[in-house]
Amino acid sequence: MRLLSKTALRELVLYSPQHIARLEKAGQFPKRVQLGSNRVGWVESEVLDWLDERILARK
Repeated sequence: MRLLSKTALRELVLYSPQHIARLEKAGQFPKRVQLGSNRVGWVESEVLDWLDERILARK
């Protein structure tokens, strides 16, 4: 399993950190993992699955 930092996440998902936080809160984006008091990460496979869903939903 690999965790993505905020920087790595922004390279994959071209959204601002604020928009990602809104999507997370709405249950529309994979939830972050709290790694420490000031460090978070996202499970790479969950983010890639989320991206695959977006790609498959294209018309």
